[in-house]
Amino acid sequence: MDDMEIVSALRLALADRVGEERFALWFGAGTRLQLHDGVVTVGAPNRFFRDWLRLSFREEIEAACLATLGTCPPLDFRVDPEACDADAADAELAPQARRKVSARISREEEPWLDVSNGSTRQRFADLESFVTGCSNQVARASAEMVSGQLGAFSPLLIYGPTSVGKTHLLEGIWTAVRKSCRSTAVYLSSEQFTSYYVEAVRGSGLPSFRRKYRGVELLIIDDIQFFRGKRSTLVELLYTIDTLLRQRGQLVFAADRPPAELPELGAELITRLESGMVCGIEPPDYATRLGIVNQMARRFGLNVPQEVQQLIASRFRGHARELSGALCRLQAAARASGHPISLPMAEQSLAELIRHSGRVVRLGDIQKAVCRTFGLEASSLQSGRKSKRISHPRMLAMWLARKHTRAALTEIGQFFGRRSHSTVISAQKRVDGWIAQGSPVEMADATYNVDEAIRRVEGCLRVG
Repeated sequence: MDDMEIVSALRLALADRVGEERFALWFGAGTRLQLHDGVVTVGAPNRFFRDWLRLSFREEIEAACLATLGTCPPLDFRVDPEACDADAADAELAPQARRKVSARISREEEPWLDVSNGSTRQRFADLESFVTGCSNQVARASAEMVSGQLGAFSPLLIYGPTSVGKTHLLEGIWTAVRKSCRSTAVYLSSEQFTSYYVEAVRGSGLPSFRRKYRGVELLIIDDIQFFRGKRSTLVELLYTIDTLLRQRGQLVFAADRPPAELPELGAELITRLESGMVCGIEPPDYATRLGIVNQMARRFGLNVPQEVQQLIASRFRGHARELSGALCRLQAAARASGHPISLPMAEQSLAELIRHSGRVVRLGDIQKAVCRTFGLEASSLQSGRKSKRISHPRMLAMWLARKHTRAALTEIGQFFGRRSHSTVISAQKRVDGWIAQGSPVEMADATYNVDEAIRRVEGCLRVG
């Protein structure tokens, strides 16, 4: 074999040893393997990437060389001048996010991020205003422990579906630490971390970026599921995590699902998340919802009778935003009519909202809605057919099942043709990619914009 064929075989052997996901993360487009004069060169896009490969993958590379060549030649880890770290990182941002970077980073420091500044651009929630119940009491207790003893329980990951209080707890931790005036802390979203990193790579300077985020005592990052696919940013995040853990710093993250269901973030990050404290939050039970309604009514300045609060808490079972929406509807109705809020008025004003919120979506409902929307036979999504006209609607159905039901990955896979949980994860990633790119997709015998396809199916779900 020539050198190129040897390198191809070496890459295949290495992928078999470390797994496809880890290989894609660490040995994708930004890393080059070359064989020249009996030396295997591992070219990395920058120094910290090079050092990580040398420390973490030397044994795997040597074993792959032994399996491919029958011997282990010398390894040379170096920064590859032809690798463009800036372009690799820049490609991780969606076009619309990339356009916002310059404007968002126009200031050298964001005052609301630094606790020692004592000023904020927005009002953050506190732990005292968080309504605690059976569905979230462990997460609440963990937030209090972390804010009272930074570094003792690191990292902390709080996960759960949308609008169950994850961000409230993260903001509460930040607020508690800020009030103590004793620690530096940073709070930001995954998109902000990515944007700031890309800007640093493209010109503002990585040393300054790393000093800012690796020199704090508390780093809070929300919505870490959005790091998936951002290869260079994930590497930078891993180094940041490792640095803060060595310094006994406190890391706090939030995600929409547990670590085991985020394989696209890579085994290294998942391992670090699972090594700390992982707390789930479920949608609030009745007692918690009633407490949330009562608190929101006071905050809105509404006089809501107890029986109306009970009506809202019993009929709206999804999440806090539904409860807030119901109260806003009542507030508007009271102003329009000039009458105080009462139970009959609430029942009339909220009838439409109650009708839609009370519907429980099942896997069979999603199958029927997808098939009805795109004119497919009822059994087609459970068949083994792999053509795009069937596979695309099936992937969309799996994605909608993750969004609208609480079915487990294995349950969804079994329902849609006895497929594995990894197939469901792959389908979700595929549809997420369509959405991010605004891609047209084939559904049965027609092509749709993915957003329009989702709206049609969800409209069918509401009607059905």
